[in-house]
Amino acid sequence: MSVQKSASLDLKSPGNEGLNEKSLRAQATQEQRLLLSLATPAVLAVIAIVVIPVGWLFYLSFTGSDGQLSLVNYQKMIEYKSYARTFVTTFEVSILTTLICILIGYPLAYFLAMLPERLAGFFMLAVLLPFWTSLLVRTYAWLVLLQKNGILNDFAMTIGLWDSPLKLVHNLTGTLIGMAHIMLPFLVLPLYGSMKKIQRDLMHAAANLGASPVQAFWKIYFPMSLSGMVAGSLIVFVLCLGFYVTPAVLGGGRVIMVATQITAILENQFDWGAASALGVVLLVVTMVILTLATKLFKLDAALFGKR
Repeated sequence: MSVQKSASLDLKSPGNEGLNEKSLRAQATQEQRLLLSLATPAVLAVIAIVVIPVGWLFYLSFTGSDGQLSLVNYQKMIEYKSYARTFVTTFEVSILTTLICILIGYPLAYFLAMLPERLAGFFMLAVLLPFWTSLLVRTYAWLVLLQKNGILNDFAMTIGLWDSPLKLVHNLTGTLIGMAHIMLPFLVLPLYGSMKKIQRDLMHAAANLGASPVQAFWKIYFPMSLSGMVAGSLIVFVLCLGFYVTPAVLGGGRVIMVATQITAILENQFDWGAASALGVVLLVVTMVILTLATKLFKLDAALFGKR
């Protein structure tokens, strides 16, 4: 007993406490250096792929035609109304596409969540199947289906739905159809994951307490699935802001979004400053939307399970 007491007193002495604190600090510093060395390749890749190009984009946006620092590129965006129309069209298409994906995707995700595991996995393959096909191929497939002499118009006139071919491409209608088809999986996946976390016993408990199926859905199920729907909607909306291929092909030059405008500026004017300014504004707007959505809807909990 006396030996144990003396050992404990030695450990609690000021000198030993100082040594323990120093050793712990040394171990913590060594661990931090080890983690930093492991993360160094990824950090360098992010700097090379993201930070440097974005920094160069900002620099070009503040550079005039004479190579001097200037705000002329941003002044053009204020003076010329075509830039404002481009941003209005971009947000209009993005919002409408997101709403269409919600209207189609929520019932689809609910249907998948109610199925048994094996059957849900089979139908989930159908949702993911478009990812196995090139985006350009899918876009041109819609062009073949929706054009005046396409399969859809021929079939509709054959069964008598309408008498003359409808103009379903090279306009906003065709653009929305193609973009909604491409963006739908990005909404279904997070929404399906959110719905699978909801316990079905809650619906049974609500029914036992006298709630009708409709009341149980709107008061219990829908609020609990709202985080997944918001996360999926935000993903769809942000991806739509920078979309190029589908509006260019199915829009036929009549649906001018920011990405399309940037391409036109580079091809016709070769003005890197104006194109960079458009990209910078779109990037800043996207970051603001993401920041506000994260704070308002607590997307960390929806996407990463944080509380």
